[in-house]
Amino acid sequence: MNATDASGDEALLREARNLTPALYALGRVLRLRGVDEAGLPPLPPSDLEVLRQVLDSPGISVGTLAQDLGLHASNVSTAVRGLVAQGLVRREPDPHDRRAVQLFPTMGAVQGMAMIEQAWAEIFADSLATLSPHERATLTAAGPALRSLASALRSQRTAARD
Repeated sequence: MNATDASGDEALLREARNLTPALYALGRVLRLRGVDEAGLPPLPPSDLEVLRQVLDSPGISVGTLAQDLGLHASNVSTAVRGLVAQGLVRREPDPHDRRAVQLFPTMGAVQGMAMIEQAWAEIFADSLATLSPHERATLTAAGPALRSLASALRSQRTAARD
């Protein structure tokens, strides 16, 4: 690596160190809030992550779900059992392997997540209202870049597993 690459790497690392705590804090707010504000029964953050992944990937298996979330399969199975008992997830036999099951969100899960996302939007709107118009515009403009960053992080995690 030449000197230019080293300084570029240092600059990227500095940027990452500046952004990471803020992004983590935002993620924490989303994990810990929204369910109560939506008027839904309590749902542990880990169950909410499992449910979000099932909503994003209908037909996913428990094993793939555990890999995607970086959790132990037994922990995911426990969460899935609870979500099934609450009527938020349904299990169906895998048409290609009758020994396996696929997980699908129920209509209750879809409606519940819409309520949670509305609560998140309201929580964020209250906080956004305290920012300057310039800060709000900057955050809005950063949306596509943040989605790309999330995609790159997921791809990096997937590549590390393979």
